[in-house]
Amino acid sequence: MSEVILSPPSACRDPAPADRSPRWAVWRSPPGQPWWARPALLCIAATALVLYAWNLPLVDYAPRYSDAVKSMSESWKAFLYGTVDVEATYTLDKLAGAFVPQAVAVKIFGFHAWSLALPQVIEGVISVLVMYRIVRRWAGVVPGLLAAAVFTITPVAASMFGHSMADGALVMCLVLAVDSYQRAVMEARLRSLVWAGVWVGLGFQAKMLEAWMILPALAIGYLMTAPIELRRRLRHLGIAGAVTLVVSLSWITLYTVTPEPDRPYISGTTNSSAAAMVFGYNGLGRLGINLPGALPPNYMGSVIGPAPPKKSAQRPRPGPGVVIPEIGIQDGGGWGKLFGGRLGVASGWLYPLALLTLLCGLWWWRAERTDQARGGMVMWGVWLVTFSLPFSAVFVVPHSAYVAVLAPPIAALSGIGIVMFWRAFRGGGRVAWIFPLAIAAEVAWSAWLWSFYPTFLPWALWGAFALGVVAVVALALARLVRPTRNSLVNAGLAIGVAAMLAAPATWSASVLDPRYGGSSFDANAGPAARTPGG
Repeated sequence: MSEVILSPPSACRDPAPADRSPRWAVWRSPPGQPWWARPALLCIAATALVLYAWNLPLVDYAPRYSDAVKSMSESWKAFLYGTVDVEATYTLDKLAGAFVPQAVAVKIFGFHAWSLALPQVIEGVISVLVMYRIVRRWAGVVPGLLAAAVFTITPVAASMFGHSMADGALVMCLVLAVDSYQRAVMEARLRSLVWAGVWVGLGFQAKMLEAWMILPALAIGYLMTAPIELRRRLRHLGIAGAVTLVVSLSWITLYTVTPEPDRPYISGTTNSSAAAMVFGYNGLGRLGINLPGALPPNYMGSVIGPAPPKKSAQRPRPGPGVVIPEIGIQDGGGWGKLFGGRLGVASGWLYPLALLTLLCGLWWWRAERTDQARGGMVMWGVWLVTFSLPFSAVFVVPHSAYVAVLAPPIAALSGIGIVMFWRAFRGGGRVAWIFPLAIAAEVAWSAWLWSFYPTFLPWALWGAFALGVVAVVALALARLVRPTRNSLVNAGLAIGVAAMLAAPATWSASVLDPRYGGSSFDANAGPAARTPGG
């Protein structure tokens, strides 16, 4: 095996400002990229736009959340505090950061279900474009395009970005945080690292503690890879961490410094404490650790605490212990919940490919500390671990949309892995067999996940299986029978990629049928009902 085959992929940095194409020529690839790079990216973005926006005329309202958005669009005080009623007497049991874009959309287009969902469509397309830029800088144009495409056809993304769900804003903020972090880790730029902290803080306003789960990945990646001495790396992380904390806790601080009679009551608590709602009810309470003042999470409903001292004339507030129907679909507990059923099909189709990429990449690219490709692998790998373990530990994950945060690292690793294993196969040697192995593993894994929904488009499953068999046979012949025509190798590689992506693409495309598009209650692409084993 040659050094070239096992070397990291070729990075494609951003062009200098003087070398960029005119702003109006958006279809032209910048210097340093193939002429087809920008048109291909625009086609992927257009596909994402169609998938995410297809069901906008048919979307539904999310109970309570849509009420809050309406109130926020009608009252500055309701907007500032994120309250359910216009008179601003009580809040959601969530932070309202994710609903700010929706309130702005309602102010512009009026209060409609589609205007509430429109910001998430935009957030999804932005995430696709930024995913390309991140992976392209680290691994090149083709891995970047593949990562953007894989992200687009992740089923949970296809459904979630088409509905008014807070998780869409979180995913976009985390992707933008990695985009800024990447510039920081490549050039040791404190300003970029601070911007990464700002994006994580804004993600906190959307989904609270879930946004902080990316911090270990960014911190470890920066410590391992930034091309400066350790002391400066630690100082940069300390400054960026302080900025993250300030932006994250801004809303909690607003509540804390405002006298209780002058602010709305905070749902999800017994003492109207913002900290209890964020860190208790929506944080440690999910792990069975109850903080003072926080109501215990109730997955069969959302409990709202004691009534506030003043009442709204517009909408009477529920009394103590009143339960509002839960938004979400229940799922079984256990550490294996991410590997089957609705959570598995939502984001887990490419687990084998991503894992194989991570293992091989870290082993092959044992280079110097500042190697960017290895640093990217570490960051994506830590992201996967720090999000997967808490989701596995929580007894119930109420919404499929929660696992949408797994889509960016899986998409990035998959895009890099396809190109990495393709190059390894063409280079020959024992490592050439990794690509056929990846194809076989992916086809078998897809059959396992599909088995939870055996009546859903079975012909598509058999089609993916047939593609996988053809690809593996063609690639095996290419290695064992010599000489082999180059066309057979290319055909086998292309068919193998199609076989690996066929299952998630099928489930994502199903959102074009309104029956399988999911809802504001849960980001389910494909059938919502489960078989007894699911």
